[in-house]
Amino acid sequence: MRETHRPRETAGDSGPELPRRRPGRASVHGTGASGSGTPHRSDGRPPHTPRGARRPGPAGHPGTTPPVPGWPASLVLAPLMALVVLFGLITWQVAVGGPLVRLDERVGESLFRRGPAALTQLFSDLGGVPVALPVLVCAIAYALWRGARRLPVYAALTMAAVPALVIPLKVATARQGPLTEAVNYYPSGHTATAAVAYGASALLLLAVDRPTWLRAWLPPAASVLLTAATGVGLVLHGYHWPLDVLASWCLGPVLLAPLWWAGRRRAANGR
Repeated sequence: MRETHRPRETAGDSGPELPRRRPGRASVHGTGASGSGTPHRSDGRPPHTPRGARRPGPAGHPGTTPPVPGWPASLVLAPLMALVVLFGLITWQVAVGGPLVRLDERVGESLFRRGPAALTQLFSDLGGVPVALPVLVCAIAYALWRGARRLPVYAALTMAAVPALVIPLKVATARQGPLTEAVNYYPSGHTATAAVAYGASALLLLAVDRPTWLRAWLPPAASVLLTAATGVGLVLHGYHWPLDVLASWCLGPVLLAPLWWAGRRRAANGR
């Protein structure tokens, strides 16, 4: 019976003094919004679940786990997993010569040598090492000048991963080129180089600067347009089959994901 009346005695004897914390109560209910004594309840009552004690993440979003601070991991992992699955499907079809490859060859033959040859050649050259690599080098130098140390290293490692992955796939699949008897055309090395070089450059610029709304969209939009132009030029000029380009478009974002995550972490930490 004494334990039955204990809550009433505690409430009545509090007077002007602050209520004492009883043993065994969860510590998460001890702090919170000013004046309430609780994390999120405005009426002074403690929350019913430990979820009420979660602190918001950056920009007011609920605290979550990596890879994206402040956003659910599924929003990032789901598209990346879809790209990985699509890349695996295309690679499997190319390796076994499946129906997707035959469809790809029919579509490619209808697209070859279309458009101005000089323009398609220019687009194709955007994915060459002499063009794409200097752009990334300039972005790395700018990031180093702005005080970044780890991100430029991550960008260089991401670029080095392109030949490390593409060359073995070319040798393993040994796909013949569209207008030649030479092999080792899958996936497109020029498209993968463009995707990583321009994409990494955009991510570095976004990570080391605090851009305005326009400047925040300009680097990513430019990298997407340059990568798309490279792939279109390679197909229209007859350098690659469409699936060669599509596979590299899938590979690029997957390779860039760790660099993007590191840039988001740097921005969230304010350094």
